Amino acid sequence: MTAFKTFEIQTTGPGLYEFTQDVCAWTTGTGLLTLFVRHTSCSLLIQENADPEVQVDLQNFFAGLVPPTTDPSMDYLTHTYEGPDDMPAHIKAAMLPVNLTIPVMNGQPVLGTWQGIYLFEHRDAPKKRTVIGHLA
Repeated sequence: MTAFKTFEIQTTGPGLYEFTQDVCAWTTGTGLLTLFVRHTSCSLLIQENADPEVQVDLQNFFAGLVPPTTDPSMDYLTHTYEGPDDMPAHIKAAMLPVNLTIPVMNGQPVLGTWQGIYLFEHRDAPKKRTVIGHLA
C-alpha cells in the first residue's frame, strides 16, 4: 500500500507548529512514513511536546545563532531583497531537516512518549506551508 497526503500548516511567524494529530489521523496500517516540506525557509522536527519552554528555547537559540540581516554580524550576506529574515531563514533550513522518516505500526507513527512532529517556521510573516506525506 502506498498513500500520499498533503498537510497544510498555517503559520503566524517564527516558531514550532505541531501537526502530530493530523499525521496520526491519516496514517493506517504498518509501513514507513516520509514527511517532506516543500519550502526553503522552514524545517521539520521531531521534538518534545510536553513542555512548551523547549519550543521557546529552540526558537531563541536559532534566532541568536542566525540573526536577521539587520544585525551587524550578518553584513556579509548578499541575499537581502526579500527582507532581513529571509536569508537567515534559508540558513536555518539548511541546518535543520526538511524531511523526516517515521515508522508506522498498527496505524500509528512510532513516536516516543514526549515526541511530536513539528514544522519549524523561520520567517516573520504568516505563511501557508505544505508538507507532503508518503506512507509505504
